[in-house]
Amino acid sequence: MTWLITGGAGFIGAHVVRSMLAVGERVAVYDDFSTGDPARVPGGVTVVKGSVLDGALLRATLSDLGVDGVVHLAAKKQVGESVERPLYYYRENVQGLHTLLEAAADTGVRHFLFSSSAAVYGMPDVDLVTEDTPCAPVNPYGETKLAGEWLVRAAGRAHGMTTACLRYFNVAGAANEDLADTGVFNLVPMVFEKMTQGSAPVIFGDDYDTPDGTCVRDFIHVEDIASAHLAAARALPGRKPGSDLTVNIGRGEGVSVREMITLIGEVTGYGSAAAPVSAPRRIGDPARVVASADRIRAELGWTARHSPHAMVESAWAGWCARRPSARWAVEATE
Repeated sequence: MTWLITGGAGFIGAHVVRSMLAVGERVAVYDDFSTGDPARVPGGVTVVKGSVLDGALLRATLSDLGVDGVVHLAAKKQVGESVERPLYYYRENVQGLHTLLEAAADTGVRHFLFSSSAAVYGMPDVDLVTEDTPCAPVNPYGETKLAGEWLVRAAGRAHGMTTACLRYFNVAGAANEDLADTGVFNLVPMVFEKMTQGSAPVIFGDDYDTPDGTCVRDFIHVEDIASAHLAAARALPGRKPGSDLTVNIGRGEGVSVREMITLIGEVTGYGSAAAPVSAPRRIGDPARVVASADRIRAELGWTARHSPHAMVESAWAGWCARRPSARWAVEATE
């Protein structure tokens, strides 16, 4: 089989590419490089530069490469930006997915794996979020992911494609320094940035109904995200045409924002220099979002392997590889 991985030069996509290559799967990468880095793609892998809005190029790529399955990770994913630019997010994430699915149906692709998000759940008031928890996204980004799931399932049923929608939670870590996240949009790199600039990390809201008053999240190592994509991709060919598998990808364990910041201080050596300051709550932040990982374990035999400590340690190594002065700053705090 040949898999086309859209967004395969991105942070998560590059890990998926490496994971699939490691077990002998044939892969090709399709990426517009708006955020992806060509250097992340291993040598020998076919790379096509293009937008998911370019139907003609997608059809040619799928046909010329004899693609059997698609792993679709290419998307815009910043919540705040989605609120400011909803039309842009719907065009890129929903219209782009529509264009890709249409090309896949026209060229006989049999399997389609969609990268979704826990953002589809919105603000669930439950201890563990199952796949049956009602979906009620609270921002355009989450809305585009939920609409994407509907579109993927409908296209799969109509065209006989087996499909999977993977809802993953808070991603961190790196397989190696070369694949580390270069963005500063998630909690771990945001804390790194504050610390290395000599500023205090910020906690948005310390009065939630949680053990320490801060939000609780399910942090998942990007290598575990990649292995879950691999497990789903390898399972799809054995499933009934037109069927769908929707699963959470998480550890099933919550870590509070304050606990994560404390861990970051310990792992990096910043210690008390990483002590956070509190700011008012942000609109739309739920108190607790932790995955139930029972279904993916039952359906795919998959379980997360990496601890929060491993996530922070590997993410910090990648951060310092790009910013050597970060380690020097640690010495100044000792």
